[in-house]
Amino acid sequence: MTLYSGSSDPYSHRTRIVLYEKDVECRVIEIDVRKKPPELADFNPYNRVPTMVDRDLVLYESLLINEYLDERLPHPPLMPVDPVSRAKARLMLMRFDRDWYDLLPDIEHGDKKSKQRARNTIRDGLTVISPVFKEQPFIMGEEISLVDCSLAPLLWRLPIYGIELPRQAKPLLDYAERLFERKAFKLSLTEVEREMRAKVK
Repeated sequence: MTLYSGSSDPYSHRTRIVLYEKDVECRVIEIDVRKKPPELADFNPYNRVPTMVDRDLVLYESLLINEYLDERLPHPPLMPVDPVSRAKARLMLMRFDRDWYDLLPDIEHGDKKSKQRARNTIRDGLTVISPVFKEQPFIMGEEISLVDCSLAPLLWRLPIYGIELPRQAKPLLDYAERLFERKAFKLSLTEVEREMRAKVK
């Protein structure tokens, strides 16, 4: 397997987390998204990262790659076994993308008003889900899942995005620290991503 992965891209980051949670042997080609190699466009018609090549199969979009990895390499499982719980997990993944990840371009490139609106939306949404972590260590219960792997890169970048969570979000902040302490998460970080946190300390 080969993964073309952006060095600071949160979508690539969540696929790298899954790779390390699965302990997969995979060649990771780190890419500066401002200087993409020509072969990336040959593999992916959208010329975006992450892009995974597994023999004759080429996959793009991190959610699709992550589910493929979980099905192809089922141990440890990162999706629930029963159909109802799997559907709930997929719904959460879709909502995280539409409600929060889709706002990141506004924070990175928008005007002052759109930046603040996006920050407030993400802050409020994360605060709403925070009580879940008083009852359980991970989003789906006792075990880490693709949902946690998807949310972790956003949580890691909150200081960079200028998002400060209120005191009532402490259960979520504690959850974030549990994710950041996992071996797979630490291994998943690029040098650029490590520096993100170093800059705000």
